[in-house]
Amino acid sequence: MSRPRILIIEDERALTDVLTYNFQREGYDVIVAFDSQEGLRKAQMQLPDVVILDLMLPGLDGLEVCRELRAGDRTRNVPILMLTAKAEETDQVVGFSMGADDYVTKPFSVKVLLQRVKALQRRAEPSEEAGEVFEHLGIRIDRIRHRATVEGKELELTPTEFRLLECMVRQPGRAFSRPQLMDVAIGEGAVVLERTIDVHIKTLRKKLGLKQDFIETVRGVGYRFRETP
Repeated sequence: MSRPRILIIEDERALTDVLTYNFQREGYDVIVAFDSQEGLRKAQMQLPDVVILDLMLPGLDGLEVCRELRAGDRTRNVPILMLTAKAEETDQVVGFSMGADDYVTKPFSVKVLLQRVKALQRRAEPSEEAGEVFEHLGIRIDRIRHRATVEGKELELTPTEFRLLECMVRQPGRAFSRPQLMDVAIGEGAVVLERTIDVHIKTLRKKLGLKQDFIETVRGVGYRFRETP
């Protein structure tokens, strides 16, 4: 079985040394990039299983790198964890809106970071439980190929958006609270804002186009996927 590959895009060399040592101990192949352009190039050439991305980088900042990764054919589905000293609510929301899957602020525990990365990997891997392919109201979810289509047209979703859509389409008519959706899409124990789910829902609706109204807001609760046309 091949070793999981992680790409760390971070300009603080002392930190990359610590992270490299710890991830290698956990059985990862570690790739390091010290600036945005090097990070984008290595992501395209070596296609990591997870990217740890610093927000403050020489050249393009981490948000632009995240945008570029999500726009690339090869990298659009790679889970991205943003690692940053910025802890303001607006920074976190902007990070998720750009397509980040998780967000860890400095200073942090390396053990916690390792667990968050492993959680991202688990969510990105196809699960063996339940059906592999299912469809509702013209939206088709293929969990093995990690593809979602609307009337046959493929949607370009981040891993988090895919998990959100899969969760709601699988159980149409069920109202999910924001904390429930956070557990499904971002992971149990992740310290994120409830408003983060609203950001993901907003971008997901936009990508659904004419079917965006199928994701309904349940006042005082959260969201549900329409049960009937």
